[in-house]
Amino acid sequence: MSSPLTSRPVTVPDFRAAKGQGRKLVVVTAYDYTSAYWCDAAGVDAILVGDSLGMVVQGHSTALPVTLGQMIYHTRCVMRGVRQALVIADLPFLSYQISPAQAVRSAGKLLKSSGAQAVKLEGGVRTAPMIRACVQAGIPVMGHVGLTPQSVHQLGGFRVQRDRDALLADAQAIVEAGVFAVVLESIPAALAAEITAAIPVPTIGIGAGSQCDGQVLVFHDLLGLYPDFQPKFVKRYADLGNTIKAAIETFCHDVRSGAFPTPQHSFR
Repeated sequence: MSSPLTSRPVTVPDFRAAKGQGRKLVVVTAYDYTSAYWCDAAGVDAILVGDSLGMVVQGHSTALPVTLGQMIYHTRCVMRGVRQALVIADLPFLSYQISPAQAVRSAGKLLKSSGAQAVKLEGGVRTAPMIRACVQAGIPVMGHVGLTPQSVHQLGGFRVQRDRDALLADAQAIVEAGVFAVVLESIPAALAAEITAAIPVPTIGIGAGSQCDGQVLVFHDLLGLYPDFQPKFVKRYADLGNTIKAAIETFCHDVRSGAFPTPQHSFR
């Protein structure tokens, strides 16, 4: 199934234009070739290679340990599975916060080394200079405000963000800096709707209600593969975790009982 935006590969201008066309955008966070292949085949508009791989793939309690090299590796894997979807990769913690020059170097290295079409930076007013420098260097940037996981310790945990004035200021600042879209994470639905109406670029919600211009979920969350917790905003569209467990239990039984392999699965 092709993307609802276009039958050719989705570009950054295509993605940005969807808001004015009234098209809802679908984004899935994925980290490897196989998950990217199925997301792309299903017709998502974009795949986000998130630094949440620190939790979902590496088993950490936060995304903070993820390195730029690891993001490049996982983004390369994703790119091999994609034919049409726009691929956006996270810049990880401390790869851009120090200075605009550092942000441009990290973003440029990530795009050159992985083949992704855009990067994502967290933060609002404080991150606007880094975003502006990347955009001026010709690097497309998606923004991210609200709950910003790289600031989890400063925020006191994974908490809903409710400061209306600060969130509106953050969104406006990064739009002025040149982002082509903004992720809104863990924001009350009415406030997310207000931000969506106030800015000219698409908003992609995760725990931010139905009035955003699109939605994003993690591949493992929407398929029921991530066992550690299920956030309130996650809808599980399948329970593959238990399906996988049952299949492996059957494999264990067949091996131990001698039922596998059979002559059908052996070479003559």
